[in-house]
Amino acid sequence: MLPRADWQALIPHAGAMCLLDAVVAWDEASVHARSGSHRSPRNPLRSGGILRALHLCEYGAQAMAVHGGLLARTRGGLARPGLLVSLRDVELAVARIDGLAGDLDVHAECLDADARAWQYAFRVVHGGQELARGRAMVVLSGSRQESPSQAS
Repeated sequence: MLPRADWQALIPHAGAMCLLDAVVAWDEASVHARSGSHRSPRNPLRSGGILRALHLCEYGAQAMAVHGGLLARTRGGLARPGLLVSLRDVELAVARIDGLAGDLDVHAECLDADARAWQYAFRVVHGGQELARGRAMVVLSGSRQESPSQAS
């Protein structure tokens, strides 16, 4: 188990916006993180006192960032910051998550990564029940994505 202090400097999320608490396990292809931040009344994603299940996509995106940071560190470097540009095939099993007791288990699996972008599948589980799943794509800073007209 890697506590937040071991990896927080590897990602751009700071303070209360760092939603994950610990990395349970990780390898070259995936990461399993844990979080209890959904219970905090100071969670910055709350609106009107409610934390909606849609925000689980941000938990998945942060797991991606942690995984990329850990991989870069093992290779002697730093991961470039990125911008979340796409969410696909998102499925939510609940409407809100602020009332859930216990921690969230956040899983992210790298589907494709290169010098320009990362694509991951993510899922968030609570008490054995899958709450959310989907895919996310991050374009890394300094990357220039070609438009279809430029690609020809």
